[in-house]
Amino acid sequence: MAKIKTKYVCSSCGYEAGKWLGKCPSCGEFATLTEETVTEEKSRFSGRLNPIGSSNQPKILSEISGLDSKRNKTGIGELDRVLSGGLVKGSFTLVGGDPGIGKSTLLIQVCRRIGESGEKILYVSGEESASQVKLRAERLGITTDRLYILSETSLGIIENAVNQVKPDLVIIDSIQTMYCDEVTSAPGSVSQVRESGYRLLKLAKQNGITVIIVGHVTKDGQLAGPRVLEHMVDTVLYFEGDKNFTCRILRCTKNRFGGTNEIGIFDMTGKGLVEIKNPSEHLLSGRPKNVSGSAVTCCIEGSRPLMLEVQALASYTSFDMPKRIVAGTDFNRVVMLMAVLEKRAGFKLGHFDVYINLTGGIRVSEPSLDGSIAAAIASSYRNLPIDPSTVIFGEIGLTGELRGVTMCEKRIAESAKLGFGNIIVPAANAKEVPKDVKANVRTAGNINELLGLII
Repeated sequence: MAKIKTKYVCSSCGYEAGKWLGKCPSCGEFATLTEETVTEEKSRFSGRLNPIGSSNQPKILSEISGLDSKRNKTGIGELDRVLSGGLVKGSFTLVGGDPGIGKSTLLIQVCRRIGESGEKILYVSGEESASQVKLRAERLGITTDRLYILSETSLGIIENAVNQVKPDLVIIDSIQTMYCDEVTSAPGSVSQVRESGYRLLKLAKQNGITVIIVGHVTKDGQLAGPRVLEHMVDTVLYFEGDKNFTCRILRCTKNRFGGTNEIGIFDMTGKGLVEIKNPSEHLLSGRPKNVSGSAVTCCIEGSRPLMLEVQALASYTSFDMPKRIVAGTDFNRVVMLMAVLEKRAGFKLGHFDVYINLTGGIRVSEPSLDGSIAAAIASSYRNLPIDPSTVIFGEIGLTGELRGVTMCEKRIAESAKLGFGNIIVPAANAKEVPKDVKANVRTAGNINELLGLII
């Protein structure tokens, strides 16, 4: 007779304990330990995981045949950019994001191009019926005959369907709804998500099938379930965006087949997600002219330069505790910059509420934003507008120095391409200024030199 025992698993980090605890000792979250039943007779992981073409004998590196590096284009340029060229055969990809952000919409749009190329797709929905998926596909104009829909949550039935259909691409929406009969806990628990992930990884690697899974997120914006799920997949894509804006950002945080931190930018419309060909122009649309507290910067996301507007509002307050509200970037970084403005530039911000906003609903934490944030705060404080044709970027240190940034030449080229005539760069990047650039490029060594050039 199999021995049954009980353990408690943290739904946030996967920590296991022999008894219930109010606070997880690993991640510090409260009331996250849930009871799970363990049967020692059954193995949690059924079957060995052998990558494609592998054996149990060690081989010399030169004797090992590599995977097919040919990538399958998804037909969505921004997604192919994030994936470094497209989907790799036998890859295992995780797509996460807030509810309603566009994960299922993007994946059903991927089915159009893959189906048109003659490959089979199996779309497994654990949250919607087959009729609901069909309604979305019809709304987006997808009519391919190579797309198979399965509304199921059992991994055993899904594996049988894969053996029957023999698809080239399998989409699981979502991993939190899947369950394995060998695990006694409820779907969505740490044990179920971990076992389901192992089973799907085995399916992808041993059969050479591309597998894409959708993952839920917690209230803090982190991918739900055990951290091991992010470790076992080849690629992690994360959807970002404010629901009050139509702009959506697809960010790559892990990619074993290409570069990371690449982003794709989409516009959510009634006909699905539409690529934004010129994101800098889109993010700067509607920018006010000759208004204090507005500055333009150029940041780098992956290999792409993006032009952003930074807005600041410094308003006098009679309260002893002034407000500091930041949207779109790191709060602590802004507080540090305000301290540098007070100490190094003489700005008395102790009785001013300060509000910072990056327009367009985008979130950026790159240090090169420092120069534009400080300039926008100074402009609003003195109520003097910055020349609308000016672009500012550079990291600011605690001593007030303006430090150099990476890819300065690419930032200057993007700024000049969009018609900005004045570009202020750190003095450390003076040697990287192109000689043929059609803009007035000036350098600043510290925060006082920077403010002297703009206000």
